[in-house]
Amino acid sequence: MFLTISTTGTPERPATELGHLLHKHPDHAQAFSTSYGTAHVLYPEASDERCTAALLLEVDAVALVRRGKGKGRGGAPDAALAQYVNDRPYAASSLLAVALSRVFSTAMKGVCRARPELPGEPRPLRVEIPALPARGGPGLVRGLFEPLGWAVTVDAVPLDTEFPEWGDSRYVRLVLESAELTLAEALRHLYVLLPVLDDAKHYWVSDDEVDKLLRAGEGWLPAHPEQKLITSRYLSRRWSLTRQAMERLELVRLAEADDSEVEEIDNAVAEESGTEADEKPTPLAVQRRDAILGALREAGAARVLDLGCGQGQLVQALLKDPRHTEIVGVDVSVRALTVAARRLRIERMGERQSSRVSLFQGSLTYTDSRLKGYDAAVLSEVIEHLDQPRLPALEYAVFGSARPRTVLVTTPNAEYNVRWESLPAGHVRHGDHRFEWTREEFRAWAEAVATRHGYAVELRPVGPDDPEVGPPTQMAVFTLRSITDTEKEATAA
Repeated sequence: MFLTISTTGTPERPATELGHLLHKHPDHAQAFSTSYGTAHVLYPEASDERCTAALLLEVDAVALVRRGKGKGRGGAPDAALAQYVNDRPYAASSLLAVALSRVFSTAMKGVCRARPELPGEPRPLRVEIPALPARGGPGLVRGLFEPLGWAVTVDAVPLDTEFPEWGDSRYVRLVLESAELTLAEALRHLYVLLPVLDDAKHYWVSDDEVDKLLRAGEGWLPAHPEQKLITSRYLSRRWSLTRQAMERLELVRLAEADDSEVEEIDNAVAEESGTEADEKPTPLAVQRRDAILGALREAGAARVLDLGCGQGQLVQALLKDPRHTEIVGVDVSVRALTVAARRLRIERMGERQSSRVSLFQGSLTYTDSRLKGYDAAVLSEVIEHLDQPRLPALEYAVFGSARPRTVLVTTPNAEYNVRWESLPAGHVRHGDHRFEWTREEFRAWAEAVATRHGYAVELRPVGPDDPEVGPPTQMAVFTLRSITDTEKEATAA
């Protein structure tokens, strides 16, 4: 199996920086043992103008069969010669994907200790794979790579050049080119999509494959038009794992939403709220944070959960108030949490300040013992990003299991959308919103949740309260009833 990665450069930015990124010196050929053979890394060319790194994987077909314990697909002993002599060692597959992860693991993570600024810089990249199985043909290859920013050249390999009438094989020659991607992004694309195109894996797919897929797919898979096909094939069509991955990807889309787009929407709503022309309108996002902070002060909350914290804007605001002694940000997206950590500069915080804040990954539709015992929890612009059938799971995880004394929930008011002239009729404010509720729909949901879990609830407007359509954002303030209050109400009844 063979793959090359090339880049071009200038005297100021030499192409040989590829060696730093891959952690493999261009002057040395290196060999790495794998479970199925030997991976060789060498540089056919290395100059300031152009540099190419080649990965050659020599597959030990006998070792491959022995690791499979001599069993065929059905599990029965199978000593057929085809297991030992076949064309698969010469075509890119999951074997090559695993070799990429083994040999270029640091580069795939986007780490370069010698030149830490390099991994984040896009550069001209050209990837060539002379033989690649493509179950779905050249059209599928383009459908997988083009949405990721690659210019794709894909040529079907004929079954036999001497007999063209036999037609094409299921293999293709692939060339990918881009000047907008980082090397780490390119390697993660290949790691996921090589076995997807092959539609087979050489090893047993266990539960941890979901985590591997989400790590490698971070930043691109949640929005990919072929997300379902990629997920299903990568997980060897195991339905239970595919469903788990799809549910987690659905939640990740919230954190993957572009902050600038959200701020643009909020600013547009604020500008159309009737503010005088000579006043600079306060963005709705700021008004929303202020409303949340005010409600937390009223509740006397010291230990606060920000559920669906995204990139940490609310956590950052909470840290400014010393009354909040413990602040926890929770999000399903590791990427969003990484951005949040950078925003907060956690690594540079003093010991006293850093002891007040923590970030961890978690899904809000599953119970989590780490969420118990807090004064307050905030779900700011979160619920509308879930499909409505998933709301009962979130409801139980927050109100039934974690049970903070105060819960704040904000969500758009669908009635206000008519005040936003640039929003087409019937459309939600953001492409990732699964629904947007009217005031009555939100009230009905909030009161039902409060009744089921022993909370009192108060609804408050956020932003200008239009006399006809209400505010742009609506907030529910849930307060846990004491046992005494509950008993009094039961006695009065």
